[in-house]
Amino acid sequence: MKLYIADKTCSEAIQIVAHQMALKLELIHVDFASNTTSNGEDFRSVNPLFYVPALVTDEQETLTEGLVILNWLADRNPEAGLAPVPGTMARVNHDQLMTFIATEIQQRHVPLMRKLMTEEGKAWMSGKIIAAYQLLDNRLADGRSYLTGEKLTIADAYLWATFWSERSGVDIHHLQYIQSWKKRMDMHPAVQQALQDEMDIVTRHRSLLSA
Repeated sequence: MKLYIADKTCSEAIQIVAHQMALKLELIHVDFASNTTSNGEDFRSVNPLFYVPALVTDEQETLTEGLVILNWLADRNPEAGLAPVPGTMARVNHDQLMTFIATEIQQRHVPLMRKLMTEEGKAWMSGKIIAAYQLLDNRLADGRSYLTGEKLTIADAYLWATFWSERSGVDIHHLQYIQSWKKRMDMHPAVQQALQDEMDIVTRHRSLLSA
Protein backbone atom coordinates (compact mmCIF):
# COMPACT_ATOMS: atom_id res chain seq x y z
CA MET A 1 0.00 0.00 0.00
CA LYS A 2 1.10 3.55 -0.70
CA LEU A 3 0.56 6.38 1.77
CA TYR A 4 0.90 9.97 0.58
CA ILE A 5 2.05 12.21 3.41
CA ALA A 6 3.27 15.69 4.21
CA ASP A 7 5.52 16.32 7.18
CA LYS A 8 3.96 17.32 10.50
CA THR A 9 0.39 16.64 9.39
CA CYS A 10 -2.35 14.27 10.50
CA SER A 11 -0.93 11.68 8.10
CA GLU A 12 1.41 10.79 10.96
CA ALA A 13 -1.53 9.07 12.67
CA ILE A 14 -1.74 6.53 9.87
CA GLN A 15 2.00 5.93 9.99
CA ILE A 16 1.77 5.27 13.74
CA VAL A 17 -1.11 2.85 13.32
CA ALA A 18 0.65 1.03 10.49
CA HIS A 19 3.70 0.47 12.69
CA GLN A 20 1.54 -0.70 15.57
CA MET A 21 -0.03 -3.23 13.18
CA ALA A 22 3.34 -4.17 11.64
CA LEU A 23 2.03 -3.10 8.22
CA LYS A 24 4.47 -2.12 5.51
CA LEU A 25 3.55 1.12 3.75
CA GLU A 26 5.37 2.82 0.91
CA LEU A 27 5.60 6.45 1.97
CA ILE A 28 5.37 9.13 -0.70
CA HIS A 29 6.08 12.68 0.38
CA VAL A 30 4.05 15.53 -1.09
CA ASP A 31 5.80 18.90 -1.12
CA PHE A 32 3.04 21.46 -1.52
CA ALA A 33 5.44 24.37 -2.01
CA SER A 34 6.84 22.83 -5.20
CA ASN A 35 3.77 20.74 -6.10
CA THR A 36 5.96 17.65 -6.38
CA THR A 37 6.03 14.16 -4.89
CA SER A 38 9.01 12.08 -3.87
CA ASN A 39 8.24 9.49 -6.57
CA GLY A 40 7.49 11.98 -9.35
CA GLU A 41 3.74 11.35 -9.51
CA ASP A 42 1.18 14.08 -10.01
CA PHE A 43 -0.56 14.11 -6.64
CA ARG A 44 -3.68 15.74 -8.09
CA SER A 45 -4.28 12.53 -10.02
CA VAL A 46 -4.34 10.71 -6.67
CA ASN A 47 -6.43 13.22 -4.74
CA PRO A 48 -7.95 16.05 -6.81
CA LEU A 49 -8.61 17.96 -3.57
CA PHE A 50 -4.81 18.11 -3.16
CA TYR A 51 -4.41 17.29 0.51
CA VAL A 52 -3.02 14.44 2.56
CA PRO A 53 -3.37 11.77 3.72
CA ALA A 54 -4.26 9.56 0.80
CA LEU A 55 -3.88 5.79 0.88
CA VAL A 56 -3.76 3.61 -2.23
CA THR A 57 -4.66 0.07 -1.23
CA ASP A 58 -3.28 -3.16 -2.65
CA GLU A 59 -6.51 -3.33 -4.67
CA GLN A 60 -5.69 0.10 -6.16
CA GLU A 61 -8.53 1.82 -4.34
CA THR A 62 -7.75 5.35 -3.16
CA LEU A 63 -8.90 6.33 0.32
CA THR A 64 -8.79 9.88 1.64
CA GLU A 65 -9.73 11.52 4.96
CA GLY A 66 -7.74 10.52 8.01
CA LEU A 67 -10.70 9.19 10.00
CA VAL A 68 -11.79 6.96 7.14
CA ILE A 69 -8.31 5.54 6.59
CA LEU A 70 -7.72 4.92 10.30
CA ASN A 71 -11.03 3.12 10.76
CA TRP A 72 -10.50 1.11 7.57
CA LEU A 73 -7.09 -0.06 8.77
CA ALA A 74 -8.47 -0.96 12.21
CA ASP A 75 -11.34 -2.96 10.72
CA ARG A 76 -9.07 -4.66 8.18
CA ASN A 77 -6.70 -5.74 10.96
CA PRO A 78 -8.99 -6.53 13.93
CA GLU A 79 -6.36 -8.70 15.59
CA ALA A 80 -4.40 -5.53 16.42
CA GLY A 81 -7.25 -4.35 18.64
CA LEU A 82 -6.84 -0.67 17.73
CA ALA A 83 -10.58 0.03 17.59
CA PRO A 84 -13.64 -1.67 19.08
CA VAL A 85 -15.64 -4.14 17.01
CA PRO A 86 -18.00 -2.44 14.52
CA GLY A 87 -21.66 -2.50 15.52
CA THR A 88 -21.00 -2.36 19.26
CA MET A 89 -21.70 0.54 21.60
CA ALA A 90 -18.00 0.60 22.38
CA ARG A 91 -17.37 1.34 18.71
CA VAL A 92 -20.05 4.03 18.64
CA ASN A 93 -18.38 5.70 21.62
CA HIS A 94 -14.99 5.40 19.96
CA ASP A 95 -16.31 6.89 16.70
CA GLN A 96 -17.75 9.73 18.73
CA LEU A 97 -14.32 10.35 20.27
CA MET A 98 -12.65 10.32 16.84
CA THR A 99 -15.18 12.80 15.47
CA PHE A 100 -14.70 15.03 18.51
CA ILE A 101 -10.94 15.14 17.89
CA ALA A 102 -11.52 15.96 14.22
CA THR A 103 -14.05 18.73 14.71
CA GLU A 104 -13.20 20.25 18.08
CA ILE A 105 -9.41 20.02 17.95
CA GLN A 106 -7.88 19.39 14.53
CA GLN A 107 -10.09 21.68 12.47
CA ARG A 108 -10.09 24.45 15.08
CA HIS A 109 -6.29 24.60 15.08
CA VAL A 110 -6.05 25.22 11.33
CA PRO A 111 -7.22 28.87 11.07
CA LEU A 112 -5.00 29.78 14.03
CA MET A 113 -1.93 28.17 12.47
CA ARG A 114 -2.63 29.93 9.18
CA LYS A 115 -3.19 33.25 10.97
CA LEU A 116 -6.58 33.77 9.35
CA MET A 117 -8.39 35.24 12.35
CA THR A 118 -8.89 38.57 14.07
CA GLU A 119 -7.70 38.97 17.65
CA GLU A 120 -11.27 38.53 18.86
CA GLY A 121 -11.66 35.43 16.72
CA LYS A 122 -8.36 34.00 17.96
CA ALA A 123 -9.46 34.40 21.57
CA TRP A 124 -12.79 32.70 20.88
CA MET A 125 -11.22 29.81 18.96
CA SER A 126 -8.47 29.32 21.54
CA GLY A 127 -11.11 29.06 24.25
CA LYS A 128 -12.93 26.37 22.28
CA ILE A 129 -9.73 24.37 21.81
CA ILE A 130 -8.77 24.64 25.48
CA ALA A 131 -12.25 23.45 26.47
CA ALA A 132 -11.90 20.44 24.16
CA TYR A 133 -8.51 19.51 25.59
CA GLN A 134 -9.96 19.96 29.09
CA LEU A 135 -12.56 17.29 28.37
CA LEU A 136 -9.83 14.90 27.28
CA ASP A 137 -7.76 15.84 30.33
CA ASN A 138 -10.75 14.94 32.50
CA ARG A 139 -10.97 11.58 30.72
CA LEU A 140 -7.34 10.85 31.57
CA ALA A 141 -7.62 11.99 35.19
CA ASP A 142 -8.55 8.49 36.38
CA GLY A 143 -4.99 7.34 35.71
CA ARG A 144 -5.54 5.52 32.43
CA SER A 145 -2.56 5.42 30.08
CA TYR A 146 -4.47 6.10 26.87
CA LEU A 147 -7.70 7.78 25.86
CA THR A 148 -9.88 4.69 26.20
CA GLY A 149 -7.92 2.68 28.76
CA GLU A 150 -4.61 0.85 28.97
CA LYS A 151 -4.32 0.07 25.26
CA LEU A 152 -3.40 2.50 22.50
CA THR A 153 -6.11 2.91 19.85
CA ILE A 154 -6.43 4.83 16.61
CA ALA A 155 -7.87 7.70 18.67
CA ASP A 156 -4.56 8.14 20.48
CA ALA A 157 -2.66 8.14 17.20
CA TYR A 158 -5.08 10.69 15.74
CA LEU A 159 -4.95 13.04 18.72
CA TRP A 160 -1.14 12.88 18.85
CA ALA A 161 -0.85 13.66 15.13
CA THR A 162 -3.11 16.71 15.51
CA PHE A 163 -1.63 17.94 18.79
CA TRP A 164 -0.90 21.36 17.35
CA SER A 165 -1.39 23.58 20.40
CA GLU A 166 2.11 25.06 20.28
CA ARG A 167 1.90 25.71 16.54
CA SER A 168 -1.45 27.46 16.94
CA GLY A 169 -0.42 29.38 20.06
CA VAL A 170 -2.95 27.75 22.40
CA ASP A 171 -1.58 27.33 25.91
CA ILE A 172 -2.65 24.04 27.53
CA HIS A 173 0.37 23.50 29.76
CA HIS A 174 -1.90 23.61 32.82
CA LEU A 175 -3.65 20.40 31.72
CA GLN A 176 -1.37 17.94 33.49
CA TYR A 177 -3.02 14.68 32.43
CA ILE A 178 -3.05 15.44 28.72
CA GLN A 179 0.55 16.65 28.98
CA SER A 180 1.57 13.36 30.62
CA TRP A 181 -0.28 11.47 27.90
CA LYS A 182 1.57 13.48 25.23
CA LYS A 183 4.95 12.63 26.76
CA ARG A 184 3.96 8.96 26.91
CA MET A 185 2.96 9.01 23.26
CA ASP A 186 6.15 10.83 22.26
CA MET A 187 8.17 7.89 23.58
CA HIS A 188 5.99 5.15 22.08
CA PRO A 189 8.01 2.97 19.65
CA ALA A 190 5.39 3.31 16.89
CA VAL A 191 5.53 7.10 17.17
CA GLN A 192 9.32 7.15 17.18
CA GLN A 193 9.49 4.93 14.10
CA ALA A 194 6.86 6.97 12.27
CA LEU A 195 8.83 10.15 12.87
CA GLN A 196 12.05 8.53 11.67
CA ASP A 197 10.42 7.20 8.50
CA GLU A 198 8.89 10.59 7.80
CA MET A 199 12.19 12.39 8.29
CA ASP A 200 13.93 9.95 5.94
CA ILE A 201 11.49 10.39 3.03
CA VAL A 202 11.22 14.17 3.52
CA THR A 203 15.01 14.53 3.56
CA ARG A 204 15.40 12.44 0.40
CA HIS A 205 12.71 14.38 -1.43
CA ARG A 206 14.09 17.79 -0.49
CA SER A 207 17.59 16.70 -1.44
CA LEU A 208 16.28 15.88 -4.91
CA LEU A 209 14.55 19.25 -5.13
CA SER A 210 17.72 21.12 -4.22
CA ALA A 211 20.00 19.12 -6.52
